[in-house]
Amino acid sequence: MFKKNLVSYFERLFFRPNLLDWVIISILSPLSLLYATIMFFRRAFSSKKSYSVPIISIGNLTVGGSGKTPFVIALASRYDDTYIISRGYGRESRGLVEVSDRGNILVDVYQSGDEPMLMAKSLKKSSVIVSEDREVAIALAISKGAKIIFLDDGFNRVNIKKFDILLFPKSIKNFMPFPAGPFREFLFSKYFADLSLIEEVDFRRIVEIVNPTKSMILVTAISNPHRLDKFLPEGVIDKIYLEDHAYFDKIKLEKRMKELNASSLLLTQKDEVKMSKFNFSLSIMQLELNVESYIFKEIDEYIKNFKKS
Repeated sequence: MFKKNLVSYFERLFFRPNLLDWVIISILSPLSLLYATIMFFRRAFSSKKSYSVPIISIGNLTVGGSGKTPFVIALASRYDDTYIISRGYGRESRGLVEVSDRGNILVDVYQSGDEPMLMAKSLKKSSVIVSEDREVAIALAISKGAKIIFLDDGFNRVNIKKFDILLFPKSIKNFMPFPAGPFREFLFSKYFADLSLIEEVDFRRIVEIVNPTKSMILVTAISNPHRLDKFLPEGVIDKIYLEDHAYFDKIKLEKRMKELNASSLLLTQKDEVKMSKFNFSLSIMQLELNVESYIFKEIDEYIKNFKKS
């Protein structure tokens, strides 16, 4: 309970700070400046390793979700023989794990983590690998015939030569680096990226509710879950927020559904992949991204020129 409350507090401090929170932000600001300065020197003076295939990184400067997973899906679905490499946050395994081979699922969600499993199930022409060591995973992907590699959350992998895409929310209230704010580095680090994209400007979320019912309980384990509020349909009678990437307790959910006489659980697609062994009636927030065409053109151009080099 303490950990959950602490996570909730910092999510508010980072994304929805109130007047008192700004006092805490001011107190933490010297630590933030020190941390961000270290990260800047790390980025500025690291040497980059080149690879024989184009590598596209989709990342963000802020902690928490910014649409990286659906963005990876939107990009990778356009090509054949692609590999997606992710760290696999929240998984119960360690080391390198092959999650899928060209759409063939090889492990369960506990070994892959929720986001890699969602990508594996969504991308029938791609393969997914999770590994703490991205360089080892890249070497394996190339040995298996990868034509293009997508790095999920790869901006901070400063030792890899790649095409960097950064995703930003439309509005940010706290621009401080960690621990006083949500930024992993100084905001000006965005100029190291090849593309900096803003939600609602360069890409937009389109959400369709699949199988809506009259009384739904929203159950989600994503960062900053309040960002779902604008997409919620009528009929949501309760909200259960868990820590990002957490797994679900079937008994607790059954008890809550009986208490409220709920007809279904409302889930994101990221949460749905962790429910495959549970016998619940599910309503799904199906998400797609509408990405501006110029972004695809720039990536296509990068890949085309890379092949010529």
